[in-house]
Amino acid sequence: MSFAKICAVMMIAVATSAGCVATATVRPPPPGYDYTPTGIVEAVRPVIRRVQGNPAGGAAAGALIGAVLFGGHGARTLFGAAAGAATGAALSSGSYETRAYEIVVRLDSGERAVFTYRDYSPFAPGDRVELTDDGLHRVVY
Repeated sequence: MSFAKICAVMMIAVATSAGCVATATVRPPPPGYDYTPTGIVEAVRPVIRRVQGNPAGGAAAGALIGAVLFGGHGARTLFGAAAGAATGAALSSGSYETRAYEIVVRLDSGERAVFTYRDYSPFAPGDRVELTDDGLHRVVY
């Protein structure tokens, strides 16, 4: 197919596809109508996640890495594996926990929504809240 024919086919495709455009009309809300969903905090539930280290897994991984890093044969490989195992076991023996809070909100529409906050809860049960683009906010009268 020649270049002119390809250009003609492309122009016809573009010209005929222009009729497939969808449009939408957005009307402003009536005066006094508020689209911001509001509701009441029903519950605040703490969620604690504990992570425990695995010294045996750390020792195995450390031994493998130590043997590869020290490489060679005999004593160097053995020393690298022993040093890696000791370091891996020590580094992976700790534990930690993270805290989060699930905020359960009953919206005025009857729907229930759950929001999660890390480290602290900015709300208490019974608080009146509104849902905006920035998240939940306490409604103060």
